[in-house]
Amino acid sequence: MIRLVLIAKSMRAFADGYVAILLPAYLIALGHGQLDVGILSTATLLGSAAATLAVGRWGHRYSLRAMLLGSALLMGATGLGFVSLSALWPLLVVAFVGTINPSSGDVSVFQPLEHTVLAGVTTAATRTTVFARYSFCGSLFAAMGSLSAAVPEWLAHNGTLALVDSFRLMFLLYAVIGIVVWALYLRLPMAKSEDRAPTAPLGVSKGIVWRLAALFSVDSFASGMIVNSLLALWLFERYGMSLTAAGAFFFWAGLATASSQLIAPWVVKRIGLINTMVFTHIPANVCLMAAAFAPNVESAIALLLLRGALSQMDVPARSAYVMSVVTAEERPAAASFTGVPRSLAAALGPSLGGAMFAAGMMAAPLVAAGALKIAYDLALWFAFRRVRERE
Repeated sequence: MIRLVLIAKSMRAFADGYVAILLPAYLIALGHGQLDVGILSTATLLGSAAATLAVGRWGHRYSLRAMLLGSALLMGATGLGFVSLSALWPLLVVAFVGTINPSSGDVSVFQPLEHTVLAGVTTAATRTTVFARYSFCGSLFAAMGSLSAAVPEWLAHNGTLALVDSFRLMFLLYAVIGIVVWALYLRLPMAKSEDRAPTAPLGVSKGIVWRLAALFSVDSFASGMIVNSLLALWLFERYGMSLTAAGAFFFWAGLATASSQLIAPWVVKRIGLINTMVFTHIPANVCLMAAAFAPNVESAIALLLLRGALSQMDVPARSAYVMSVVTAEERPAAASFTGVPRSLAAALGPSLGGAMFAAGMMAAPLVAAGALKIAYDLALWFAFRRVRERE
């Protein structure tokens, strides 16, 4: 079961890796502006938040397998929507309802469902390692997907397809990947009726979950201001970077992120879950703020690569921590309810970041995001450094 989830995660991450880079270029090629890129990114994150909220509130009535299968079919439909539509408003509807992910992390409805599956087949001793493998697969294949962002440019330069048609071909591939993921989820075992979650989604851990959700939302709001789509736009506008160069950068940044996540279990064993989440995150955000004032593209890329090597090491620790401070019956709701405020908060960030870029304030989103993330790190440490896991 773990292997099926990891394979599905890898395929989804590959698709997300190139879509996050191609999305702003595709919208601009269709005649839309910088603000439109931010608005559409916001729509995708708002839709993800709504879907995740639905899973947390009503998901206990259905099997994890059924919800994963439905989400995979929705991914296929999303790709087809972006292939066939060009006007902004129809694309906004597809972005809201669908599964497009413009960020470097997984904020889709898939994540709480897959987290619950993994938590159910692991113990406290192995959970961080399994979540690290999950995050590693996601980061590695997202990095590989970033390299694929160069395909439309290559096709256009070689006269094979017009640039817009090349973009559409990549969104068609996104739809195909959704169907393949659906076929993988079909192999998951049917849940037994006694494995269903209780009627009340949250119980004794409600207070802890809501406190975590509030703090995670601050981090996600900051992340939303500089999602990969907007970071790619920043590189395009500030340094005139090509799609090929941007794809290579996101590949190496993703590779650095993936490698660091394999180290996370080793760090957790020595300093604990909360300390790992905080003390690897702060230096990453200092690098993000410094990149805003980098004198040239080389130093900016170096700082962003260093940020990539540190910024996501907290992800497996955070996932393991949420699953460890609630009861087994509360895990599906906890994964969803900590994800919903994060998605809602993240949804507000792209529009704000896009507006800053459109106003010519190119450094502002990076600085604001880094400062807010450091504030989140410190608040998390002071609030939860003495809270013990249940297992």
